Amino acid sequence: MSSESLVGFIGGTGPEGLGLAMRFALRGKKVVIGSRSLAKAETAVSKIRSKLPNGYVSAGLNSDVADKCNPVFISVPYEAQSTILEELKVRLANKNVISVVAPVKFTKGVAVSQRVPAGSAALEAAQILDKSTVAAGFHNISARDLLDPDAMIDSDVIVFSDNSECKSITMDLAKLLNGVRAIDGGGLVNAKYAEDLTALLLNINKTYKAHSAIRITGIKI
Repeated sequence: MSSESLVGFIGGTGPEGLGLAMRFALRGKKVVIGSRSLAKAETAVSKIRSKLPNGYVSAGLNSDVADKCNPVFISVPYEAQSTILEELKVRLANKNVISVVAPVKFTKGVAVSQRVPAGSAALEAAQILDKSTVAAGFHNISARDLLDPDAMIDSDVIVFSDNSECKSITMDLAKLLNGVRAIDGGGLVNAKYAEDLTALLLNINKTYKAHSAIRITGIKI
């Protein structure tokens, strides 16, 4: 991945996308925050600039991000994923797409993993974006920790993809986060397990008033 490439975020105004964008900008990456509303994207960018005045961060519509950036993160709510990706699939052709989407809903305050007909949000994205290469990762990092530029991220990031180049790009980005190890999780079919784990971590966080994450033991990197 070229150091001059623009790292884009479709649906980047939410906590997870915004936190990752800020962390990458902190490490010198040029970042573009996208939304269906330009005003909303500009508001999100202003939040990053208040913490990182010297970082290269710009705002645009989701379509702008799809046109200009590579790789492109998908950080939209699962319920919106299908509609948004169908709208952008032509623009995202021949690009590296990284899904951080975890299909989770809340029932009486309890986080529950949603059933996805394709098997996972990442597999669904790959089916829609059949001319793109797709990876998945970053599901289990606390957005609160990401949004604190001084916090060390005490977590592993497990990355899944059926394309070696897209997987490598995603793992290299994960390594930019202070405290993170990038773990090769195999093919995209395995992304379901990390997506489902998000619901468990959210419930643990509620019980312990914490920002829990995951570490994989027994391997040397």
